Amino acid sequence: MSGEEERERLVGRAGVIGAGTLLSRMLGFGRDVVIAALFDRMRTDAFAAALTIPNALRQLLAEGAVSSAVVPVLSDRLAKGGDAEGRAFFARARAVSLAVLVAVTIAGIAAAGPLTWLFAGGYRDEPGKLELTSDMTRIMFPYIFFMGTAALGMAALNAKRKFGVAAFAPGLFNVGVVAAAFLLREPLAARGIDPSMSLAIGVLAGGLFQVVAQWPALRSIGYASRPIFDLADPHVREMLRRIVPMTFGLGIYYVDLVLSRRFLSELPEGSQSYFYWASRICDFPQGIFVMAISTAALPSLATFAAKGDHEELAKTWAHGMRLALFVAIPCSAALIAVGEPLVALVFERGHFDAVASHETARALAWQGGAIFTVAAVRQLVPAFHALGDTRTPVIVSALDLIAFVVLALALRGPFGHVGVSMAIAGSSAVQMVLLFFGLTRRLPALGAILGAVFASAVRIAVASAVAGVAAWGAARLLDGRRLPGIAAGLAFVAVFVTAAWGLRARELDELAKPIRRRLAR
Repeated sequence: MSGEEERERLVGRAGVIGAGTLLSRMLGFGRDVVIAALFDRMRTDAFAAALTIPNALRQLLAEGAVSSAVVPVLSDRLAKGGDAEGRAFFARARAVSLAVLVAVTIAGIAAAGPLTWLFAGGYRDEPGKLELTSDMTRIMFPYIFFMGTAALGMAALNAKRKFGVAAFAPGLFNVGVVAAAFLLREPLAARGIDPSMSLAIGVLAGGLFQVVAQWPALRSIGYASRPIFDLADPHVREMLRRIVPMTFGLGIYYVDLVLSRRFLSELPEGSQSYFYWASRICDFPQGIFVMAISTAALPSLATFAAKGDHEELAKTWAHGMRLALFVAIPCSAALIAVGEPLVALVFERGHFDAVASHETARALAWQGGAIFTVAAVRQLVPAFHALGDTRTPVIVSALDLIAFVVLALALRGPFGHVGVSMAIAGSSAVQMVLLFFGLTRRLPALGAILGAVFASAVRIAVASAVAGVAAWGAARLLDGRRLPGIAAGLAFVAVFVTAAWGLRARELDELAKPIRRRLAR
């Protein structure tokens, strides 16, 4: 398939992934609304901290190590050896993955207490909070096994350009948590068990649901055969060679994550929850399209890299970056301009009051403002992985960690939980700049097309600024807790689309084209 055909199909593939992720994020919002309304801040703080390790591994396994190590090697096997070679490699990759996941799960359950102290030690001053977090962590840890298995299946489906099941299956995680919260909360309380343990049980159920949902699709493409443990296979070794430096990157990420959770655990009650909810809101636009573009682009980038066609690789990367920024920049502007009305619209009910809305919005202004830098990073890293360069992203991650620690230590005192969000935003900007300069050196073919990417970003930023002012004005004109959020959201979308059309942003047409094709059928 030509580079032009790959780029034309990129939006359609991203649309399938984005639709699945949209459903998952909507269910995720429902999950968070349920948790915020049914449980007090002590229990939501405990759940947010306990979910740290399984949630991080979900992101890293599904969006990081497995995709970045397995998809390029599997794409290479498919391109050079056909489907038989691809299936043989996948059976061996699955065996290695299962062995590692079992070992990590057992070790995590055994070490749940010390692990919890590392990222939530500040809870020790509040009676029962650290113990509850530790118990939740121990129960949730097997989720890593389910999520790792699902991530490997997702890698195979993506490499085979089967994006539908892999995109929609993650939504089942939220179904599991919500169902458990409603069905098990009162029965557990009646037995003298903290009702918030229902959330931990729901996490396990959600992980199992994802594995089961993928299995028919994997069988249909012949990738559900018996695992074969063979470390002598050169392609398995290539996969492991790619994973080893990334393991250091995961270690750096975990240090970053543990420190952020530890900093928050030492701040007043609710800080962990406010930070967590702000992050969850940011995950919505990032997952719906930013990660969809990254996921859809990686197999194409890996295929061009395997063929040595760096010119088409650069064009495909630039195309994906423009589309990602077209979504990410306006999202950053919207969350800065009208974050609090939107938070109140989504969350304010039950235990989640006006104070929680305000504090969450303060964190959201910084985390949301950094969505465009996160989007850029998530488009930059797959390009390195497609080229077989796993070292540069790891080095940059280490520098990112240093920036985060310095900023968090300086800002958490005067700004509390908002200071930790400021540190996240600042370190993300450092990571984006370093990766960008690294990729221009690694892929010289980018030089001829970067001007178009920057020009596109400027047009999008102008349209976003105009829309942000309009949305802020709409929210200020109305009273109430929910109506301003509705008006602000509608005003932002309408003004942004109009401004982007007036500025002739071609990404608007590129995103609309697949929709028009489907409607014309």
